[in-house]
Amino acid sequence: MSAGRASEGAGCITWWGFSPARDLLKTGPVKRGGDVNVLLLGSGDPRHILKTISGLQEEERLHVWVIESSMEVVARQLLLLYLALMPKESVGNNEKTEVFLEVFGNGEIRSQTEETLRHAASQLSLSVTETLETAAHPCLNTTLLKFKERDELARIFKLWIQPKSSSSSSQSAAPILMSKAWDYRVRQHLGTRYDSKKGCFDWDLKMKLHERGCGVINKQQYARWRERGLAFEMREGVYQITNPSLLSSRVFSQKGNKVALRGYWGDIVSSPYLSFGIETDDKSMLKTQNGQHIKTAQDISFANVQELFHSLSSSRGCPPTSSQSDADQPPPESERKSVTINDVMPLSGISVTFLPLDSLDKLPEKQKFSHFFDSVYFSFSCVHKLGPTVRQIAAPDAVLVVELAKYILDVNKEQEAGFAEKVLSMALDAEFEPWREGKSDDVHAVFIPKRN
Repeated sequence: MSAGRASEGAGCITWWGFSPARDLLKTGPVKRGGDVNVLLLGSGDPRHILKTISGLQEEERLHVWVIESSMEVVARQLLLLYLALMPKESVGNNEKTEVFLEVFGNGEIRSQTEETLRHAASQLSLSVTETLETAAHPCLNTTLLKFKERDELARIFKLWIQPKSSSSSSQSAAPILMSKAWDYRVRQHLGTRYDSKKGCFDWDLKMKLHERGCGVINKQQYARWRERGLAFEMREGVYQITNPSLLSSRVFSQKGNKVALRGYWGDIVSSPYLSFGIETDDKSMLKTQNGQHIKTAQDISFANVQELFHSLSSSRGCPPTSSQSDADQPPPESERKSVTINDVMPLSGISVTFLPLDSLDKLPEKQKFSHFFDSVYFSFSCVHKLGPTVRQIAAPDAVLVVELAKYILDVNKEQEAGFAEKVLSMALDAEFEPWREGKSDDVHAVFIPKRN
């Protein structure tokens, strides 16, 4: 057995980001008012979308455009946005937060959560296949995707709805057990260190995540996630149903033939706590006692997501008809209704549009997108796409934000610094220069267009 492949830790598909949520309109030179267009490349989850919406001023209108690397990530982005926009008439804020985080960061989910996921998938499938020109909801807009991409989305949603009868082939009809798929990845990653995996998990937490400022990530919770893929366990319940939104296909070469294997191919090292759980404006949640954090990354994730959801419904959603405490309570079972795509909470002046996977290089060809985007975000996994075309679609006073390698645990300090230098070089070649007026940040690099 080999000693394992370190580069496998981050996976080959981005189910969650490797950086905390950012309000992209407050990242870089602040420019407020009117219509704002933001382009996200490979963000992997809706953290930046939700955070940016929460900071909008009343007169601002936000249009987010999303390009991902695979349709499986697009499907999951749509699912998470759908869950975030479920109306309070059907689910209380606490329960919505729990379900969102469960689907977001758990390889295995509860039966109630699976029901919600399958219903959401059926509604999303209808919206993708039946609304060809006008989006069923402005924040779930797939009308600009290619027909084959929309067919692929429908196929993925169908897998989520009917996981046990997804194919007529007996070979692929058997459901995939996340416990086995997850353990396969852990064995592959650790190699000969698998038998001492608990020590490996502890080393990665203390010597890597904690050293990078993530002290709120709790030892027991991190070890549970590393071993089982279970990041958020917020209430008593049985977490044993595979979360289909975290499954994808990966192509391998076997004896000269290419074979697609379905399994879990995402991050197994850095953790889903990074997106919502390591930063907070509430400093009381960062207090320590005897050198230990009182609150955990799970606690902070819950508080942050709950606050983001409250801001969605109070500032941009339908006017509240009851007090905040009432809105946080789940409605009585008799009053609940099955949410359809038409019931999803409308957000005034906000849209999220998904673009074709290969559209970045084609956007300059369209007059509409000439010097169009006020903010452009590149994830760590999409930096290789940063080139001169970006300058053609960026507004004259645009901000370019690039996710760095700080939280990629299999990257050492020298490699992290080398990656930052590479990003700087690529940005300069694309006619951008570093924004030097703000506080330096080793999580994201911020650039502005070069001045002639």
